[in-house]
Amino acid sequence: MSSHSSNYLRLLSLTKQLTSYVNQGRHLDALSLFHRMQISPSLTLDPFVYPLVLKSCTAIHRPQLGLSIHAYATKSSLLSNPFIACALVDLYGKCFSISLARKLFDEIPQRNVVSWSSMISIYTRSGLVAAALDLFHSMDVGPNESTFNAIIAGLSELEDGPFKAIGFYRRMQKQGLKPNLITLLALLPACVGVAAVSLIKEIHGYSFRSNIEPHPQLRSGLVEAYGRCGSLVNARNVFQCMEERDVVAWSSLISAYALQGEARAALEVFQQMELAKVWPDDITFLGVLKACSHAGLADEALDYFDRMHKDYKVEASADHYSCLVDALSRAGRLYEAYKVIKEMPMNPTAKTWGALLGACRTYGEVELAEIAGRALFEIEPSNAANYVLLAKIYASVGRYEEAQRMRMEMNERRVKIAPGSSWVLNQD
Repeated sequence: MSSHSSNYLRLLSLTKQLTSYVNQGRHLDALSLFHRMQISPSLTLDPFVYPLVLKSCTAIHRPQLGLSIHAYATKSSLLSNPFIACALVDLYGKCFSISLARKLFDEIPQRNVVSWSSMISIYTRSGLVAAALDLFHSMDVGPNESTFNAIIAGLSELEDGPFKAIGFYRRMQKQGLKPNLITLLALLPACVGVAAVSLIKEIHGYSFRSNIEPHPQLRSGLVEAYGRCGSLVNARNVFQCMEERDVVAWSSLISAYALQGEARAALEVFQQMELAKVWPDDITFLGVLKACSHAGLADEALDYFDRMHKDYKVEASADHYSCLVDALSRAGRLYEAYKVIKEMPMNPTAKTWGALLGACRTYGEVELAEIAGRALFEIEPSNAANYVLLAKIYASVGRYEEAQRMRMEMNERRVKIAPGSSWVLNQD
């Protein structure tokens, strides 16, 4: 065998090993192997190697190596290779800036759909959906599944985006493109946003026919989507069909029951999860605590909050504290709730103070209402609802002068009541 053939076979073997490292997420091993390949005098690297290396550079944030590859690619006229160009755009978008990524994208001599999709994806991941849409509409090549997936994912996260995301999904189907796992995962939040149970069922049926349904991430997503739309029977059915239920699947079902006010069912699922030896995480406990708060199960909330740290070493976030405060407040244990707020290791959020203020109206507690109200005025000074609620609490105990003072304070701070709201204080 000639030395040329031997070197070529060695390059193929090393490239295959490099590909394996990158696909397994062993990026340090990949870069180490690339270094050995690069310094070997008998090897001439082909363009296929560079996108792999750039992917590892991006994954573990090694931009300097990426820059050197960019310089080499420019010098060697390799930017015409769409895979190298695409990998460089992705590197710049994630490791430097979106503007630099766009500048590089604009300099690519021959942009194919991979390059366009990469830039569009960078925009949507950064929340710049309008820029992504502008780029989509200026494409001079036909979009593919990845292009649509990026747009659908970006739109699904916007408050006014779910209907548009569904529209792009229909457009994708009309163009004869086949939705894949990423498409369905991106679309589910849009379905939840408009409570489109029929579309969730359509996605579920399509996933069966396309053999995507067994994927655990999709099944967990279906459990959550069905649950958030109130279809608990379907959520439970999907869950029961899962052969392996990870923490995401269990947490999705717990959250589904919690959201629909089925507190006892949510807590039963958590107990089953513990018996199954699946280790709960912060999302699991958020669902458990929400279940307790919705049902006013104060003692249970305190117990789970305590176990979360002691038994499972999960650090409580502001959201966990908000749920605990809400559970105590709904049960009328307002001063316990206030004590929890005072002892929080982080600044209480508007959600936390709001739970206390709302309960103060229910139980006619003026002193704590004033404390909570003043805290809310500082956190969200333009939210008229807080002023109105405190005023109504004053009015409910006959303190009409303080109630009117709230209105004057709103005027002084130029806080406007939202359209459709009213300021009515009942005086006997």
